[in-house]
Amino acid sequence: MNPQLEHMKLQDVAAASATAVAVILITLVIAEFFAYTSKTYKEKYIQETAVELDDVLLQMPPGRILDLSFALAALAAFLVVAALAFWSDVFSWPKAVFLAAVAGGLAFMAPRFYLKQRKAARLNKFNEQLEDALMAMSSALKAGFSINQALESVAQENRRPISVEFRLLVQEIRLGVPLEKALRNMEDRMQSEDLELVSTAIITARQTGGELTAIFQRLASVIRERTRIHGKIRSLTAQGKLQSYVVGAMPFILMFAMNYIQPDMMSVFFNSLVGILCIVGICILVGIGFFSIRKITTIDV
Repeated sequence: MNPQLEHMKLQDVAAASATAVAVILITLVIAEFFAYTSKTYKEKYIQETAVELDDVLLQMPPGRILDLSFALAALAAFLVVAALAFWSDVFSWPKAVFLAAVAGGLAFMAPRFYLKQRKAARLNKFNEQLEDALMAMSSALKAGFSINQALESVAQENRRPISVEFRLLVQEIRLGVPLEKALRNMEDRMQSEDLELVSTAIITARQTGGELTAIFQRLASVIRERTRIHGKIRSLTAQGKLQSYVVGAMPFILMFAMNYIQPDMMSVFFNSLVGILCIVGICILVGIGFFSIRKITTIDV
C-alpha cells in the first residue's frame, strides 16, 4: 500500500475522531447548560408560585402548578397538531411545530396568569372593603374598645377577603407577635398601598400617642377619594386599553383569515425559515406595541 495514501487515511480517521469528540463535548456542554437552566428556572418558578399561592390563600403544592402548566402546554400542542392534521388539506410540519409551540407557550403561562388575576381581584376587593373597616374600627374606638378589640370586630365580620386577613392579624397578635410586626406581615401578604397607609398610621399613633379615631376617619376619606379617582381614570383610559387589545389581536386575526382565504400564499411563511422568522418578528413588535399602550394608559395615583 502506498505510504502516502495510508498516511492520508490515518489523517482522515484522526480528523473524524477529533470531530466526533468535539461534537460529543459540545453536546455535553449544551446538555449541562440546559439542565442547569431548567433547574434554576424550576426553582424560581416554584418559589414565585409559592408566594402567589400564599397571597390568594390556596393550599396547593407549588410543584403541582408546574406540573399542571406542562400538562396544559402538552395538551394544547397536541390539539393544535391534531386539528391541523384533521382539517388541513396539506399537512406541513414547520407550520404545525410553530403553531404548537405558540399554543403550548400560551397554555404554559395560563395557571400563573390565573393566579395573578385572582390576586389582583382579591386586592381590589380588599381595598374596597378597607374604607368600611376603618369606619367600623373608628366607631369601636369611640365606644371605648382597645385597638386590638377594634381589629377583632373587623375579623369577626363575614366579609372576605378583609375578614380573613384581619383574622390572621388577630391570631398572630394572640400568639405573641407584636402589633407592629403583625401589621408588617399583613402588608407583605397584601401588597396594598392603602393598607400601608393604615399600618403606618397605627404604628405612628401608638408611638406618639395620637388619636386613632380621627386618624381612621381621615384615612377613610383619603381612601374614598383615591377610589373615586381610580374609577375616573379607568373610565378615561378604557378606550386606550381597548385599542391595545384591538392592535394586539388584529395581526393574528388577519393571519388566520388570510390562511383561510389564501392558504397557498400563507404556506410560504409557515414552510420556510425566513417566513417563520418574519412571523416571530411580527409577534415581538406586536407585543412591544401592546405593552407600550398598556404602559401609557396605566396611571398611578
